[in-house]
Amino acid sequence: MSATLAEICAALGGVLHGEPGLSMARLASLESADADSLSFVAQARYASQIASTGAGALIVPPALLEQACARGACIETPDAYLYFARLTQWWKARREAAERADAGPAIHPSALIHPTAQLGVGVTVGAFAVIEAGVVVEQGARIGAHCVLERRAHVGARTRLSPRVTLGHDCRIGADGIVHGGVVIGADGFGFALHQGEWIKIEQLGAVRIGDRVEIGANSCIDRGALEDTVLEDGVKLDNLIQIGHNVQVGRNTAMAGCAGVAGSARIGANCTVGGGAVVLGHLTLADGVHISAASVVMRSIHQPGQYSGVFPIDDNRSWEKNAATLRQLHSLRDRIKALEKTS
Repeated sequence: MSATLAEICAALGGVLHGEPGLSMARLASLESADADSLSFVAQARYASQIASTGAGALIVPPALLEQACARGACIETPDAYLYFARLTQWWKARREAAERADAGPAIHPSALIHPTAQLGVGVTVGAFAVIEAGVVVEQGARIGAHCVLERRAHVGARTRLSPRVTLGHDCRIGADGIVHGGVVIGADGFGFALHQGEWIKIEQLGAVRIGDRVEIGANSCIDRGALEDTVLEDGVKLDNLIQIGHNVQVGRNTAMAGCAGVAGSARIGANCTVGGGAVVLGHLTLADGVHISAASVVMRSIHQPGQYSGVFPIDDNRSWEKNAATLRQLHSLRDRIKALEKTS
């Protein structure tokens, strides 16, 4: 697939400097780009690479326009990184549209679809997918091979389920979502009552409700609620291998990196970030705008926005850094104390 600079600017805006008919065959990094590639420079610290890159054209902010024009064609935009993000979406949509035009039937013959399921206009269903009774799949959604949509599940318009996704009974995801392979939405939450040394299962009677524009990384698990629903609001982004426990609530536009875990009934506010491998214990509350560093363990509720780090225990970032600096000196302090004890 290729596109001219004129086509790109017509779709995404920006000010074109150079030949409108110049065709770009791929998007590439500055280091790997060749004459058929379009790349971007978002920050002044990378300005030295403008002259050395082999890219056929660049996307640059106004501050770097003069340097970019000196070497060739470029697209000027206030936020080059955002423009590049939008460009990747546009590029992928064009490529997938071309692929769909060449594809076979929209509903694979091996898919098993219950007669009461409702499929909207333009829905595609891959090989060996199972869609059970009462399921609703809205227009333009894509259901990958070997997916399972259990009874009364609901998939919003244009949402894409990659192969081997399970959407449990009564669970729903909104429009324009992306769910990567191996995700399980709506498995039972981890609820048991201990009686005379035996764990008695508490049936999980809630569901999972996921908003619009949510992306869920591969092999992540989002458990259904015990009585109420587990909720992910609009715009949430989850990396791979993330565990969301039962009855958790995650606010709008919160993002979590790989291997993070949130225990049951925790409430995470809007516009938060949770670093890779971090853990939020159950029944805690994180205010809007809280940012948890990687590998931290959140053991108490956090009611003020800011950056928080650490496992001994979690604290505001500045205090944690001071404590960490002190801990690094403990070995030498111990040796000094031992030396003083010998002379006393």
